[in-house]
Amino acid sequence: MTAEPMASKGAPDDPDASGRAYREVTDARGRVYRIGETDRDILGHSRKFMVYLPWVAMMAISVFEYAYGSAEDTLSHAHGWTQSNTFWILSVWVFFQAGIAFPAGWLREKGILTARGAMYLGSVMCAAGFLALSHLSNVLLAILGFGVIGGLGSGLVYATCINMVGKWFPERRGAKTGFVNGGFAYGSLPFIFIFNYGFDTADYHRVLDLIGCYVMIVVLSSAVFFKDPPKNWWPADIDPLTHGGSGKGAASLSKNPPAVKQYTPKEAIRTGMLPLMWIALVMTAGVSIFGISFQVDFAKEVGFGPLVAASSMGVMAVVNGVGRGVVGWLSDTYGRKQTLVFVIVVLGLAQFGVIWAGDVHSEALFLFFAFLSGFGGGAFYPMFAALTPDYFGENYNATNYGLVYSGKLISGLFGGGLGSMVVAAWGYDGAYALAGGVSMVAAVIALLLRQPGRTTDRTSTPQPQPVG
Repeated sequence: MTAEPMASKGAPDDPDASGRAYREVTDARGRVYRIGETDRDILGHSRKFMVYLPWVAMMAISVFEYAYGSAEDTLSHAHGWTQSNTFWILSVWVFFQAGIAFPAGWLREKGILTARGAMYLGSVMCAAGFLALSHLSNVLLAILGFGVIGGLGSGLVYATCINMVGKWFPERRGAKTGFVNGGFAYGSLPFIFIFNYGFDTADYHRVLDLIGCYVMIVVLSSAVFFKDPPKNWWPADIDPLTHGGSGKGAASLSKNPPAVKQYTPKEAIRTGMLPLMWIALVMTAGVSIFGISFQVDFAKEVGFGPLVAASSMGVMAVVNGVGRGVVGWLSDTYGRKQTLVFVIVVLGLAQFGVIWAGDVHSEALFLFFAFLSGFGGGAFYPMFAALTPDYFGENYNATNYGLVYSGKLISGLFGGGLGSMVVAAWGYDGAYALAGGVSMVAAVIALLLRQPGRTTDRTSTPQPQPVG
């Protein structure tokens, strides 16, 4: 990256409202960077807290999605629900968890809702969701409490955490986003085993009530220190104009060049790339949710014991989370689009592998393909989270990523609820084969993604950019 720096506002150093001096420089592509303020100037402590605190909060809310499948049998017996009832409760949760991302992003960018406020509100709604699952036997009320209120609460926490880490680490977005995103999967591991071994109709009230309190306390405690950086902020100790001049910075920027301008949501949609990303996420997340919802039941169906069933889900959750961090790091080196395609293909192959393992009744093969399914079924999320600001810039990322992530609300419908219908009609083999095929189509769609406004020789015309 080469450019002639220029100070905006007509002075080399301007103070903000709190008196901190900063200046804004522009690179050759028209991108503006606000430099001069350290993370400690803004936060009062290191920005590393903006990785660890979102990570902890993400681990807390992971119990909603990744451990729910292990609790379904007990919930069905305790409340008198059918299998279809329990699947639709999760599907409604997914719908609202994903659906809140766009309006929450819009409210944050308009200054109506702060990051801290979103976390506070989300923590209370998360607790209400588990209390509803514990005490409401009427399936419609449970859907309202856990699916709608719990979904909105966990969605507020999820969207806030993902956007937070991307804002504070613009120079290492892939690895940091992947690390935080990983907490949303492996944080559920203790609860998967609790639901399989220490959760029955005699004590389910106490277990669910305690989990609701745990989620609320962890999220509230993390939220106390949440704060967004100013728009266009860049770390004071890293020159944005020479960051890509050598070493790892150059390698990362050659594979993941910065957006050519700051795209508003309408502009991002008109490029055609945001809708394409949305479709790819709908299909891939649908396959992932299907695996999360049915893996334990499929293991029991083919005759594997409860230990294998629980272990397969535990393996999926751990690898799902660790894989998100690994691919985030890989994408910084090899490119996010290439890494995304690889991950989706692995997810598709794993679905066919699960069928094979069930047909030959091999527990070892089943655990291996659970490993692959867990890796592919989570690693695509941080890729979409990092691709969005790479393609459309950071200033409107909360809204733009909210639009992309909203595809998950459609995925929840056919991955969970409609997935149960396919299982009833075609059996597990037919459903898993369909899931594998959908994943392969999503990989082809991901191959069509390209950065808006950038030609094949990676040059572009400088574009104006909003400033903080």
